[in-house]
Amino acid sequence: MAMSVLRYFSVPRAYRDVKRVFVTRRKPYEIWFLLLAMALTVAIIAGFVHDSNIKRPYHEDIIYVQSWPLDRSEAEILAQQKIDAAKKAKEQAAIEKAEKERQAQFQRLDNELDAWGI
Repeated sequence: MAMSVLRYFSVPRAYRDVKRVFVTRRKPYEIWFLLLAMALTVAIIAGFVHDSNIKRPYHEDIIYVQSWPLDRSEAEILAQQKIDAAKKAKEQAAIEKAEKERQAQFQRLDNELDAWGI
């Protein structure tokens, strides 16, 4: 059945039909506006396709660990835990300070937007 339909298909006749329907029955400005609309649509879609291609840089994530001897004493373990706790507290304080600064920035921005009525 499909082959019998394609047997009657002719590229020159199809071209003449399209030309007769779209080109000869239209005014020249309609064709130019059609081409302009098609070009703008293709440009916008191409822009989205181009913008969606983001190359992510390779980032090597290395995690270092400490190696401890198996025969270390309880006192050595507690001493190291105190040192690590001091470092962790210092890092946590820095993180909290950064969070408070960021929160203050957002609060200032919110106050400015409120002053503008937004």
